[in-house]
Amino acid sequence: MDQREQALTEKRSRIKDKARRLIWVTFRKEGIHKYPAAISDPKLASNDEYDVSFLGYPHRHIFHFTVAIQVFHNDRDIEFIQFKRWLENLYAGGTLELNFKSCEMISDDLYEQIAGRYPNRYIEITVSEDGENGATIKYELTEPYNQLVL
Repeated sequence: MDQREQALTEKRSRIKDKARRLIWVTFRKEGIHKYPAAISDPKLASNDEYDVSFLGYPHRHIFHFTVAIQVFHNDRDIEFIQFKRWLENLYAGGTLELNFKSCEMISDDLYEQIAGRYPNRYIEITVSEDGENGATIKYELTEPYNQLVL
């Protein structure tokens, strides 16, 4: 192997060794949702083709979750089947509730539980309504640039 090939091999090895490793799981949960402001906010209750005032009343969704969490080696220090079952049980056991919360609120509630059990890890949570519209929040270990006070 010549010097250039050796340097490229070493570079790939360094990149691989420093890579952020994540596992992810998905699950679904039925919930009742409402967005009270939709009834009276003129930007939402617009009385035209963009009117979403119906969102102000309770309605059913199947919330879809994708949860990724940092792991520290390739033999997985968090087993994803166990992780998924634990997440599902947070809702089945009543620890967390979906009803009347936005996708972002649901994500933040779930993050608090995960970070309490698995501290000091990058976590990424996507919550969607019916697998169609939703939010993704990336919980960094340091403050994101857009929230730093300069």
